[in-house]
Amino acid sequence: MTSAKYDVLAIGNAIFDVLVQTDDAFLATHQMNKGGMALIDEARAKAIYDAMGPATEMSGGSAANTIVGLASLGASVAYVGKVKDDQIGTLYIHDIRAAGVAYETKPAAAGPATGCSYILVTPDGERTMNTYLGAAQDLTPEDIDPAAIAASQYIYLEGYLWDPTSAKEAFIKASKIAHDAGRKVALTLSDAFCVGRYRSEFLDLMRNGTVDIIFANESELSSLYETDDFDAALGELRKDIRLGVVTRSEKGCVVVSAEGVVAVPAHKIEKLVDTTGAGDLFAAGFLFGLVRNVGYENAGKLGALAAAEVIQHIGARPQVSLKELAQKNGLPV
Repeated sequence: MTSAKYDVLAIGNAIFDVLVQTDDAFLATHQMNKGGMALIDEARAKAIYDAMGPATEMSGGSAANTIVGLASLGASVAYVGKVKDDQIGTLYIHDIRAAGVAYETKPAAAGPATGCSYILVTPDGERTMNTYLGAAQDLTPEDIDPAAIAASQYIYLEGYLWDPTSAKEAFIKASKIAHDAGRKVALTLSDAFCVGRYRSEFLDLMRNGTVDIIFANESELSSLYETDDFDAALGELRKDIRLGVVTRSEKGCVVVSAEGVVAVPAHKIEKLVDTTGAGDLFAAGFLFGLVRNVGYENAGKLGALAAAEVIQHIGARPQVSLKELAQKNGLPV
């Protein structure tokens, strides 16, 4: 196996985030499932946007947030995701490249606008997402560069890719190229409702070796195995995947592999502001630990630290250097 040009290459839905702080009554009025992600059309997107208060707008997308977190830790990274050649798409491209991420996906010249997610953050810090995929759903296998995939130590994919058919095909193509090159493929389950839509397909991906590593939170794990018995679900996960990483909010995370089970506590925070990006940044820290080969416990601590940084402010991307933050906390970078 040749040395890697990139530590991690992520593939995901390129989405621009529009975030606003609101209350549970707003969610109820607009019939939103608190804490979930709903796919919406352009008309619904306009209705929600018109009803929202003053918003914070920034580049987002689950896998993109993860890859930006990895760049902040000092990793060599690349991203594949589709935007349109429009004003928001141009801003998106600028933001991800400015963060130190290699990004060469050609923007769409026609078709729907760059995707947007309208994110409602309630006083308890929980985020509820309404996502208009827009141009993101037009990611195709042709957007996958075999040379870039083969040159990446880890490929990181988001479960949300399973919604658009062409993106699903790109996902499978990337996994095959990666494995043929001796690389590892990681998948984040993304959302409990997403798991509900594609449970059997996600299990097949795990059991047939299309993916090597699974990231999930407690509710996604529960949905995957259709049980509220955490230990039972964890046991099933351990049988189905080489490496499974499950986050449990303030309870920390649990890592399962053939070698055993490792529990890592959460990193202490001063105040929970917005959980948007918590799982994305946890994955960034953990993957960085894998890249640096520092062991599962330290990888879990790096994930917990990155997640703790992002949930203490609005938005899903770090506001400080995660590398410097890790150094201050005595973690290996």
